[in-house]
Amino acid sequence: MAKTQDFTALMKDMMGAFPVDTSAMEEAFKNTAALNEKLSAVVLGAAEQSSEISTKWTKDALTKMADISKAKTDPADYAKSATDFASASAEVAAENMAAFAEVAKKVQMDTVELLMAVGKDMGEEATAAVKKATDEVTTAAKKATAK
Repeated sequence: MAKTQDFTALMKDMMGAFPVDTSAMEEAFKNTAALNEKLSAVVLGAAEQSSEISTKWTKDALTKMADISKAKTDPADYAKSATDFASASAEVAAENMAAFAEVAKKVQMDTVELLMAVGKDMGEEATAAVKKATDEVTTAAKKATAK
């Protein structure tokens, strides 16, 4: 019966022949985790603000509903009460939609600011890596030509 070859030793030898510097991966992971933390803070802040706006809007609507649901002596008062409620609701809706738009605008600005900072950092890291590689190649070339 044919025996299957054990590839474990072969893989260890092959991986040992290609040493990998994991510090770059570790740094990338740390940078990604830091960015995710900052983006999460932006999102959670926006969610909190949106929740506050929604809660306030709901409380205002319920207060106005209490006024409209009160018994009235004149039937015309019901029509006036409904008209006042609709008018006030439209005004409050416009204010709250503007508040939601401000939250969205702030999230957008904060996100763009974070991503621009990351892009700048990545550019600086890339420049440093290219400079280091160039220096290493230049040193190796000088050693090779000196022999």
